[in-house]
Amino acid sequence: MLDPHDIELPKKILIGKNVINNVGDIAKSLGLSGKAYVLLGKTGRNLAAKNVLNSLTACNYDVVDYNAEEEMLREMLKRRPDLVISIGGGTTIDLGKYVAFKLNAPFISVPTAASHDGIASPMVSLKSLGSPYSIKARPPVAIIADVNVIMSAPHKLLASGCGDVLAKLTAVRDWRLAHKLKNEYYGEYAASLAEMSARLVMKCARLIGAHKEEGVRTVIEALVSCGVAMCIAGSSRPCSGSEHMFSHALDMIAPRPALHGEQCGIGTIMMAYLHGINWRKIRKALKIIGAPTTAKELGIEDEYVVRALVEAHKIRDRYTILGDTGLTWEAAESVARITGVIDCL
Repeated sequence: MLDPHDIELPKKILIGKNVINNVGDIAKSLGLSGKAYVLLGKTGRNLAAKNVLNSLTACNYDVVDYNAEEEMLREMLKRRPDLVISIGGGTTIDLGKYVAFKLNAPFISVPTAASHDGIASPMVSLKSLGSPYSIKARPPVAIIADVNVIMSAPHKLLASGCGDVLAKLTAVRDWRLAHKLKNEYYGEYAASLAEMSARLVMKCARLIGAHKEEGVRTVIEALVSCGVAMCIAGSSRPCSGSEHMFSHALDMIAPRPALHGEQCGIGTIMMAYLHGINWRKIRKALKIIGAPTTAKELGIEDEYVVRALVEAHKIRDRYTILGDTGLTWEAAESVARITGVIDCL
């Protein structure tokens, strides 16, 4: 008999052109009122802040805006907003999501880049929380993703989001493995949804690489679907496995880590090799999209990649293809070299 778990899903998801102007109306349609705290990242302030703030003011919200900085977390948690809205990239979204969770306030996600699946998920990853991996909060009550705004963001961010989506190909296999060997709960629907998102991004690789609107929209929808998969699973299992553990280890080891999704994409290539699936096809898709496929392209020295592979299994108590004891230095170097991630050390 399976243990019950709550499935909490976003109530409203709006994707399209110029939907940034509907934030106030969407909040109102959800029965939300009062004081709205708006957290602004750099891209959010530049690309979308004026439209969102005007939309909220027009709908009679009492609006206070903040620069989204982790250093302000303690100060923000002293406040009592009726609604929290984040406008920006990954850190800005996660910061607002965490503040809303701790203050038991509804949260609206307004991404300005399709750089990772946090835009719709219940998970939060912030360095100031002291955890190298994501922790569970609550999903946004609404996600408002403006295609025009997201297309205006650098292609590098879109490519990073694709790396995070393709990571589901190995994350799902890690989850199945843990189910078979450790009797861990496994949800076929959540796993299938995450895996389908990855396959659709691979199918649209050329459109995404050319930064076409259809490709950008596919990435946005895939990231939202991955967030929903985590809501259904009740954890990050369908979307985060050994490839994410590698990325988190790299964050701790490398002097200058790359973008989360970029690192996850490279981790997926190597973990796909360990799983015995078509890692070359994954690498090809990432290249077409314009994402890094080597340590050099990440801007990280080969040695740190190998060390992160060796340390990855220690990141969290989650069974993956890396096993209980992880890889030896020699095995890690071999995996990274065979998949073309590094040159010979």
